[in-house]
Amino acid sequence: MQYRTMGPTGVRVSTLALGAMNFGAIGRTTQDEATAIVDAALEAGINLIDTADMYSSGESEEMVGKAIAGRRDDIVLATKAGMPMGEELNHQGSSRRWLVTELENSLRRLGVDHVDLYQIHRWDPRTTDEETLSALTDLRRAGKIRSFGSSTFPAYRIVQAQWAAREHHLGRYVTEQPSYSVLQRGIETHVLPVTAEYGLGVLAWSPLASGWLSGAVRRGREITTNRSALLPQRFDPAVPSNRARLDAVERLAGVADEAGLTMIQLALGFVTAHPAVTSALIGPRTLDHLHAQLAAADTVLPADVLDAIDAVVAPGTDLAPHEKFDTPPALLDPSLRRR
Repeated sequence: MQYRTMGPTGVRVSTLALGAMNFGAIGRTTQDEATAIVDAALEAGINLIDTADMYSSGESEEMVGKAIAGRRDDIVLATKAGMPMGEELNHQGSSRRWLVTELENSLRRLGVDHVDLYQIHRWDPRTTDEETLSALTDLRRAGKIRSFGSSTFPAYRIVQAQWAAREHHLGRYVTEQPSYSVLQRGIETHVLPVTAEYGLGVLAWSPLASGWLSGAVRRGREITTNRSALLPQRFDPAVPSNRARLDAVERLAGVADEAGLTMIQLALGFVTAHPAVTSALIGPRTLDHLHAQLAAADTVLPADVLDAIDAVVAPGTDLAPHEKFDTPPALLDPSLRRR
């Protein structure tokens, strides 16, 4: 396993990090299975575990808490808040009122007295940066979080938050967690240059593109990934972007074969090759999935393989741009762009 420093924190984290989104109802992963995955991941040298309050409505945090009991100090523990937690109107977002309340809920579910990294799951247009950063700074001073970061923020919001922190003399985000894979390279255009400029650590989620790059999705085969059952429209071959992805996967499979790599090694090696990326978040549902992904722990792609990947999916290109989660609100809501 390789290790890199997480932004300006001085904390060393593994280049493959364990994402716990599949723990619980989402991935149908039981507590025993989750504990076995955590055990194997730690044994392999992974030291960063990332979860979120909304994963299976808190069940993921509870499972992570049970799995790490007795070895908390050996783990860099990260969680997130901001997505809706139930039907209550204010049980979401990044207001001080909600973050202070929900952090206590996360600490209780995790069974710990602090988290190492607390992340805002999505930019909240209803809350000012000053309000959010002030609350996070106070939570850090109280010892309940060590650092804080953002997740899936547009590049201009990352810059705005850094400016707000300096303007109001508050703590700043030290990490960003964006979606990044061979098939979704749009963040190379704006987000990764910005994170590099401000020295943020980058924890890339969905490096296997929701299963597209797992090796299980190939032309002529039935698609049976967990994601295809949850989000069938993302794998429907009648959708043009899905046909484009399938074409790219077939060509990438040839690149992997020629390099003597699995598709997983190619996909994870690509993400961790970018100098702005700190860790790639893997989200196994089973031990077999974990072991297949751990095989990429020391994969270093040579320049000719990276060039071959560029020839399949050009740098800065998203093959499914409609699936991005950092689209400015004005592009989604017509009322925000019309007088």
